[in-house]
Amino acid sequence: MSEPGAGRRVVVTGIGAVTPIGCGREGLWDGLRCGQPRVRTISRFDPTQFRSQVAAEIDGFVPSDHVSAERARRADRCTHLAIAASRMALADAGLDGARDRATRRAAVFVGSALGGVPFGEEQHVRFLRRGIRAVEPALALTVFGGAPAAGVAMEFGLTGPIVGNANSCASGAVAIGEAARAIRHGTVDVALAGGSEAPLAPLTFGAFDLIRALSTRNHDPAGASRPFDRERDGFVMAEGAAIVVLESLEHALRRGAQPYAEILGYGATNDAYHMVRPLPSGHQAARAMVLALREARRSPSEVGYVNAHATSTPLGDAAETRALRHVFGATPRQPAVSATKGLYGHPLGASGAIEVAITVLAIARGWLPPTTNLDDPDPACALRHVPPTGCTAQVAVAMTNSFGFGGINASLVFSHFLE
Repeated sequence: MSEPGAGRRVVVTGIGAVTPIGCGREGLWDGLRCGQPRVRTISRFDPTQFRSQVAAEIDGFVPSDHVSAERARRADRCTHLAIAASRMALADAGLDGARDRATRRAAVFVGSALGGVPFGEEQHVRFLRRGIRAVEPALALTVFGGAPAAGVAMEFGLTGPIVGNANSCASGAVAIGEAARAIRHGTVDVALAGGSEAPLAPLTFGAFDLIRALSTRNHDPAGASRPFDRERDGFVMAEGAAIVVLESLEHALRRGAQPYAEILGYGATNDAYHMVRPLPSGHQAARAMVLALREARRSPSEVGYVNAHATSTPLGDAAETRALRHVFGATPRQPAVSATKGLYGHPLGASGAIEVAITVLAIARGWLPPTTNLDDPDPACALRHVPPTGCTAQVAVAMTNSFGFGGINASLVFSHFLE
């Protein structure tokens, strides 16, 4: 087996997730295996003024179950979700925050497309109704892009660098890719990396509705998110968070951890084309995949599975298909492809991190999730789709893609862990 890119090897040793289909590593996995979409008519606010009236909400999340009292009181839902997923990831990895010597050279990389903007929206309503004294003092602490990462670092006493990013719907994937590079280059030994998003507030939701980005399949919420399907008409907004623990291989083995998978490569590009529409040819998205494979020192023919970004938008799914064909079109056997947003919608900047968790578990457990609601595949999106029930498959190398507004493209390559 060829060696991954120069520098230290980087492995995934912990997984934490808070999603509409389940929480924690096993909750997420059970939600995938169950295969029941968790999209419904919005209950968080009255959606009747909007064209789209569906979303994927997280039920039963109580911040105080996961977050210290101070940060439960002084942080917003986006940070609460990030902390909860981080706590799960640390526990899964067998680490214990500031009390564990192994986390002294630990970094935090957390991306979010919108961060505290929805919380700011809620406080603006209070301000207009009752004046400045009605506004939560925490507002000033939540609206900057680094707030989720800072909240995680303080909650667990991690004193390495913290890096927040707002790279739209690629934020979580970018956070994980950049964290892996920091470990590979020896800057840190351990990183909590991923994304968090809590966008379900009326104005925030309405902004996406206004540009007709969202599905209007209100009569059939469970079928509204349908990546690659001929009847797709927009994405379904969702909330969620996922954090993974990344470590250098030496560090992980020294403390007796059992890695789920190895992260081999990361590639990032920009379309430099349009703020909303993807480059129709998909060339820059394809280049991100090629760069990730190059860093991984793997060929396209070695990739057995791709977890696609595919959000269920007419233009985005078609452009990603062209990009995948450009990268894998010459391989003797095309990789199996699925898009999992049919189950939990599109949690914007958290989606890439959730899909990293899914991809890593698929490699580790030998089962590939299907593309839910792919009832009538669009000929423009013809790929080797995973069957509707998922499939058992031993995959040595897998890829996951994330793309965002502004033409941001990110691709990550993982492999089954082999010492």
